[in-house]
Amino acid sequence: MLRRPKLVAVDIDGTLVDREGQMPSNVKAAVQRVAGSGTPLVLATGRAWLDARPVFDELVLPPSHVVCSNGAVWLEYPPIVERRQRTFDPGPVIREVATLAPHARIAVEDLGRGFRLNRLFPDGDLTGAMTLEPLEELASRPVTRVIVRDPEADDQEFIDLAAKLGMHGVSYSVGWSAWLDIAPEGVNKASALATISNELGIDRRDVLAIGDGRNDIEMLAWAGRGVAMGDAPDEVKAAADEVTADFADGGAALELDRWFAFAPDARERVLRTA
Repeated sequence: MLRRPKLVAVDIDGTLVDREGQMPSNVKAAVQRVAGSGTPLVLATGRAWLDARPVFDELVLPPSHVVCSNGAVWLEYPPIVERRQRTFDPGPVIREVATLAPHARIAVEDLGRGFRLNRLFPDGDLTGAMTLEPLEELASRPVTRVIVRDPEADDQEFIDLAAKLGMHGVSYSVGWSAWLDIAPEGVNKASALATISNELGIDRRDVLAIGDGRNDIEMLAWAGRGVAMGDAPDEVKAAADEVTADFADGGAALELDRWFAFAPDARERVLRTA
C-alpha cells in the first residue's frame, strides 16, 4: 500500500484495548485522527454489540459501520441501524460439543440483550442479560453464533476441539484462551468488510486492517494491507503483510500514525460539521 487507506478496519481486544479493557491514550488519539480525516473506520470485533458499544462511545466517533460477533452482525451507529444478521442452526454443533467436551460451558448470542447459556461463564466474559437454559433449548432456534468456554482448559485444547468437530456449514475461531466461536460457514470479519467496502465503492486493495487474534486471520489476509500486532500468535502474523509493535508499545497507534499522523481528531470533525 503506497497511499493513504480509503477504509480502516480495527480489531478491539488486544489491538485497541488490553485484557482489562483499558485503551492507551495514544491509541485513542490515533483512531480519532483516522475518523477525523473522513476515512471510513470500522470496528471489527468478535465481541457482541453490547460489549463493543462502550469502546465505540469512548472513542467519540462519528456515525460508522461496526462489525460484531466475528462478522455475523453488521450495524451502523449512531443511531443503531441493523444492516445484516447471519444465523445458522446450532443444534448439531451444540450436541457434538456436549459429547466431545462435556464440561464446557456453551452460550448462544441473544442479539441486543445478552446470552442464553447452559452454565454461567467466568465474571467479565459476557455482558448483558444471562438466561440459563438446557442444551436442547439452546439448540432449538437459529443463532448468530455459539460460544464454547472452559476455564480449566487452554487454547491448544480448543484448537484440537475445533479440529475434531470438523462440521460442514460452520466456521470456527479459537480465541486467546479456551474460547471457541462457532459461526455460519463463510462468515467472518473479512466477509462483512467485503460487503461494506463494496457498498462504499472501495477496493479491498485500499483497505488497512489491524488485528491480533486468530479471528482476524481472514481479515488480515483479505485487506490490501493487513497488519498483525507484535504479540499476535504466529499463525496470525503469517496471514499479515506486516507486523507492528506489541500492544504495550503502541503497535496500533504506530501503524495508524504512519498514514494519519496529521489528521484532525474525530471530536474536532464532529464539532466542525455540527
